[in-house]
Amino acid sequence: MEIVSGKTGSPHVTSQQFRQILEGTIGQGSCILTSGENLEPELTSNNLLKIRSGIMAHHGNVSAVKIGTYDEVTITNGTQGMKRKDLVVNRYTRNKETGIETNEWLYIMGTPTSGTPTVPAYTKGNLQEGDLVDDCPVFEITLEGINVTGVKKLLDVLPSMDTIQQDMIPSTETLKSGVRLQRMGKLRILNLVDTSSAADGTIVNLAASDRPANYVFAPAIVRGQTYPDFFISVTPVSAGTGKVGLFRGANVQMQYNGYICSQIAWLVD
Repeated sequence: MEIVSGKTGSPHVTSQQFRQILEGTIGQGSCILTSGENLEPELTSNNLLKIRSGIMAHHGNVSAVKIGTYDEVTITNGTQGMKRKDLVVNRYTRNKETGIETNEWLYIMGTPTSGTPTVPAYTKGNLQEGDLVDDCPVFEITLEGINVTGVKKLLDVLPSMDTIQQDMIPSTETLKSGVRLQRMGKLRILNLVDTSSAADGTIVNLAASDRPANYVFAPAIVRGQTYPDFFISVTPVSAGTGKVGLFRGANVQMQYNGYICSQIAWLVD
């Protein structure tokens, strides 16, 4: 055992130890940390990609494009009548003799094809095992003929601790009489207590930010009784309305003036 975060009389903290600390706090995977312009890509032509300021982590290794600047990556020309997928990777390299470590953008060209293109191979390393090269794919470039038709960011932006903390503060909103919606981060809990439904079964319509990705269902209590075929349905984002409705059996819309009770929970994207 050796001390890392203390004075020993000589330089002793290694980059590997620092990466271990980061892996323990933000994880071993790859992500963009909230800073600057979050490494946002800007396609300026079919041959040039700008990468705006930001900072990212990959296997505990942190690298950055300075605030107020941008990097440029040259895109290799496409081929008429062919399709291609290329990668822009952030390559980590360690010199075996000197131990000097660097990061740089590397453009890896895929194979042109008239069919469905696939992304090219890249070097998968493990810094904690001492690998000298480790690539992190950050952008996927799609070309059709000589034109770039897509630039896809492959990494998620990790929210700041302040954002996470704010998201975890619960809030409650009364949507109508007898209908309360609780929010905590991505969790939504809808409480129905002695509320009503319209002729088409609608109890309330949810805002787009509160709608689930898929249909969500829960049993319903009506007039103090639990009927086996009464249920609450929450429509997903794709349905467009955000309808929370009372149904019976094979999706028969039910109208009740009061006496509807239920609780239903889901996650939003």
